[in-house]
Amino acid sequence: MPHRDLGSRIVIIGNSGSGKSTLAQRIADQLTLPVLDLDHIHWEGEGYGRKRDEQVALQLAAEATAGPLWIIEGVYGWLASAALPRAESLIWLDLPWSECREGLLGRGMRRGADQGNFAALLAWAEDYWHRTTSSSFTGHRHLFEAFEPPKYRLRHRGEVLEFLADM
Repeated sequence: MPHRDLGSRIVIIGNSGSGKSTLAQRIADQLTLPVLDLDHIHWEGEGYGRKRDEQVALQLAAEATAGPLWIIEGVYGWLASAALPRAESLIWLDLPWSECREGLLGRGMRRGADQGNFAALLAWAEDYWHRTTSSSFTGHRHLFEAFEPPKYRLRHRGEVLEFLADM
């Protein structure tokens, strides 16, 4: 599967723990692109305490993707959709729960999270296939199906490694 056509504006979506941040950074290192984590737009401050006003978040996403070079990654489909009209490629990390859970446990708590926040994140991530919001399997599938190629749906860590090796 050829990956030479990612362009310079890339959106990466997937469940929490799927490896979006790691993949974005590895692509950024190879293509010299800046990376924006949608968590920084969705949440105010450095933690997960308070969600940003939705209109403000959408404006920030629009501003972040106005330039010619970027990778934007995150679980929030409603924010990713603000970037998709300018995106040149879309990557969906559609990994099974076992791999996402392993990824979450491997990285541990971050951004000031405590045990309660982390337990809530694990429960929320496990519910990815049952929710019907834009930040769910259903929401991500809709974004993926509506996006014109080039687009890539990677279904396990092995495919992600192959994808990177082919770049």
